Amino acid sequence: SDRGISVDRSRRQARLLWFKVGGSVLPLAVLTIISLLCCLKRNQCCFKGRSEGSSRYGMSQGAHILDWSKEKEHELPLFSFSSIEIATDHFSDVNKLGQGGFGPVNKGKLVEGQEIAVKRLSRSSTQGVEEFKNEVILISKLQHCNLVRLLGCCSEGDEKLLIYEYLPNKSLNLFLFDATKQASLDWKTHVCIIEGIAQGLLYLHKYSRLKIIHRDLKTSNILLDSNMNPKISDFGTARIFGENESGASTNRIVGTYGYMPPEYAMDGLFSVKSDVFNFGVMMLEIISGKKNNGFYQFDRSLNLLGYAWDLWKEGRGTELMDTTLVDTCPKSEVMRLVQVSLLCVQESAADRPTMLDVVSMLSNELMALPAPKQPAFSVVISGDDVHLTENPTCSINDVTISVIEAR
Repeated sequence: SDRGISVDRSRRQARLLWFKVGGSVLPLAVLTIISLLCCLKRNQCCFKGRSEGSSRYGMSQGAHILDWSKEKEHELPLFSFSSIEIATDHFSDVNKLGQGGFGPVNKGKLVEGQEIAVKRLSRSSTQGVEEFKNEVILISKLQHCNLVRLLGCCSEGDEKLLIYEYLPNKSLNLFLFDATKQASLDWKTHVCIIEGIAQGLLYLHKYSRLKIIHRDLKTSNILLDSNMNPKISDFGTARIFGENESGASTNRIVGTYGYMPPEYAMDGLFSVKSDVFNFGVMMLEIISGKKNNGFYQFDRSLNLLGYAWDLWKEGRGTELMDTTLVDTCPKSEVMRLVQVSLLCVQESAADRPTMLDVVSMLSNELMALPAPKQPAFSVVISGDDVHLTENPTCSINDVTISVIEAR
């Protein structure tokens, strides 16, 4: 009947419609499923690669990022203690590079062959966990060719380790104050080291993501790479400042006598000009090859700063030079460097130049330099006079000290 024919026609049209819809949707569905499977496989491979990478570099599984801030801004790879034990041959004395206020420093080699330097916090450390955290958080934000590179750290129980790039020439003081090694540094290298330290310090004060005052600059904290390029290290006592902050005060005096400016040693006041003073002392030590601490002219009661001041006033600044370099450098350049260093160690912080000024002075020979005023602590006090360096409880060597004082 006509009604039966109509029903059959409707059924055929419905099946035809399903075939058309299915023909359009099915390929899309298949493509979607394939895409999802590919993404899943790729993610699995990436996760596997990250896990293998963490294992290869000896990093702790499941928590390879160390973060002490609520904002999660400060991240560094966290190495496992066992991997560093293996890298340093269980902190063998054979691999020991030195000893600082933080603790011993050992050389090591990671599984993939990269050489590292490991600072291990000792239980008798004059610093501590806060300094460890401070260095990790701070240096993770810094990147400059004249700053030592922190590769990662380890914090497992009582063990606190900092893992740095290994610098084969170790620290600047080992070259300056050793007669044999001293002879291997020509005048050009001396100047390049001074300029490199200045650039690194300028970065800390002005161009880094944070405004940083180091507070413990000295020749033993300047490391040298294979090309004798200087790198500032040891940020455990450094302080971060806001853009509009210029200085601060503290009851806890940290640093090394002989490098401390008077306002910091006496009153606990520190600013970018404190680092400038440290830099000026280092400049004089680099030029002369002599330590400020331990250098005394008994006939004049002068230390290195006072000796340099007297020579400069008399127009004899070149006599300050390391005797092995006297015939290899322009006298005018020596006099200029001595003058810049004396500007940095002036008694009043307000009189000292900024590191931007210092870099300009070092790079522009035609720039007129102001006359410096007498340096701080340039006279050695004896007898019953009271002086910072006469305090028998304070260190005057290269070891960083911490002194708690009531104010």
